[in-house]
Amino acid sequence: MIPPIARRGLFLAPLLWLAGCNTVVLNPSGDIAAQQGNLVIVSTLLMLLIIVPVMILICLFAWRYRKSNTSAKYEPNWDHSTKLELLIWGAPLLIIIVLGAITWIYTHLLDPYRPLSRIDAERPVAAGVKPLEIQVVSMDWKWMFIYPEQGIATINELVTPIDVPVRFKMTSSTVMNAFYIPALAGMVYTMPGMETQLNAVMNKVGVYDGFSSNYSGAGFSQMRFKYHGVNQGDFDAWVAKTKAGSALTRAEYVALDKPTIKHQITHFGTVDKGLYDLVLNRCVVEGSVCMNTLMHQDATRIKAAAAVKALDKDVCETDVAATAQPIRKE
Repeated sequence: MIPPIARRGLFLAPLLWLAGCNTVVLNPSGDIAAQQGNLVIVSTLLMLLIIVPVMILICLFAWRYRKSNTSAKYEPNWDHSTKLELLIWGAPLLIIIVLGAITWIYTHLLDPYRPLSRIDAERPVAAGVKPLEIQVVSMDWKWMFIYPEQGIATINELVTPIDVPVRFKMTSSTVMNAFYIPALAGMVYTMPGMETQLNAVMNKVGVYDGFSSNYSGAGFSQMRFKYHGVNQGDFDAWVAKTKAGSALTRAEYVALDKPTIKHQITHFGTVDKGLYDLVLNRCVVEGSVCMNTLMHQDATRIKAAAAVKALDKDVCETDVAATAQPIRKE
């Protein structure tokens, strides 16, 4: 027999499941993700300023004006209260204004394309510091990371030094996807033939989860990788170790581009020059024409056609004007 008090508390039992939740989104290790987490907390608290009083008042009104409470004041002709109207509309309006201002500020401050201005809340980015560039390609169903400055590449493994600004340039080889490392920063989409960016920094040494957060087919749930935040010395050692890997050529990339599930971690010691740009412009295969070349040709043709049209118009107007001149009699 379950005691009555225990039965009343059974509805709280599902809350125990939350004890195993990973709260990395609200307790991240990267400065950008930390600011995003603070924005979520501040926004939630501001909204609770309205939600909590409303929920309390609903219970209070239901109890106070219950049928059995004959002492409650009965006013069937009541229809308006200026003070109550000001409270009901004024408080939410003020909160909406504050939320709007905060959202506008953080939308620009945390723009993924915006270069970092600080390492964390106490350390600004030193003048002249160049971010580490990493080129990201989402594939079916794996992640490729190219380090152009180091001349290496990896599959399903990402390593960066801590307290160093990182600039990710991202595209997709096939379908739209989404790059997401909760501990580092927010989610950013990757799209074929287009480039998106993300500027972020990791502040703590550790191993973090990275994955695709946009459904992309059969291997979506296994499209995961490990992100290692390491010290600068460990990063340099990892780069030196990775350079012992095989070469990532255009032909090797075409072979890798075939769909695979649970692809093992792979290191490439060298990368064909400009491979990422070829992927971005969808012309890795030998003999194919790059998108930027086609767009340049189209723009040139359009410009030439417009120039010819304008020239024809000028010639036509000149001919009409000459024809309209009166014939002078001698």
